[in-house]
Amino acid sequence: MSARKSTAYLLVLPGLAWLAVFFIVPTITLVSQSLQEGSLETGYVMTWNFGIYADVFQDYAPTMLRSLVYAGLATLAALIIAYPLAYTIAFKAGRWRNVLLILVVAPFFTSFLVRTLAWKIILADEGWVADVLRAVGLLSFTDDRLLATPIAVVCGLTYNFLPFMTLPLYTSLERLDGRLLEAATDLYASPFTTFRKVTFPLSLPGVVGGTLLTFIPAAGDYVNAEFLGTPQTWMIGNVVQQKFLVSLDYPGAAALSVILMVVIISMVLVYVRRAGTEELV
Repeated sequence: MSARKSTAYLLVLPGLAWLAVFFIVPTITLVSQSLQEGSLETGYVMTWNFGIYADVFQDYAPTMLRSLVYAGLATLAALIIAYPLAYTIAFKAGRWRNVLLILVVAPFFTSFLVRTLAWKIILADEGWVADVLRAVGLLSFTDDRLLATPIAVVCGLTYNFLPFMTLPLYTSLERLDGRLLEAATDLYASPFTTFRKVTFPLSLPGVVGGTLLTFIPAAGDYVNAEFLGTPQTWMIGNVVQQKFLVSLDYPGAAALSVILMVVIISMVLVYVRRAGTEELV
């Protein structure tokens, strides 16, 4: 083996070790835990109980579907908000570009929990958002509310994961060759046609990357549903948390976690292939 190849393998080893310790081993442990039976008092015994997957999926299929729907809505909302923002930063911001980028990542300097609790205050029944919506007739003064609803959960997910959508989009747009846009203009394409035929297709890797970085953590999130929703709006992450920390049903929690991971990986593979950006996975 040449020295160059040896160096390449040595450089890859830390990354492989990291994946082995923090992904492969925990995943194997999770699958193993899901196939065991017992309790904390009596101990767990490997019984290869594959039936638990069918049981927990049957019990929590609506919650799983709700999680995917909430994550999908939050991802779509984040894309609608982030694309114009990223486009403005990439092409129109000028000397304010770095300032706007700092504002995009500024929420990361605040705790995820604090940001979610801030939305609990913003969407409160007596908050200014609810007052404005009541003033324009979108909320009634008696029964309607924002907090403890699916809308509140989706809003929290959208806000908390918005930077994960914006940054890949900005990176993809910032790398576009301006000469291609100029060529489209020279060929008498309208601004909308230029965007539809040139800008958006070339930024598709950023769209795919941003949607993945938003959808995947949003689907497994439990903080937003915990503080902005109710048990009727809980996501699968809330169920896993309850099973692990409250009911101490470790096999059930592990089985739900494995099912969620398999579902998300399957959806990601299909999505990436349909989007034509297989190089991302």
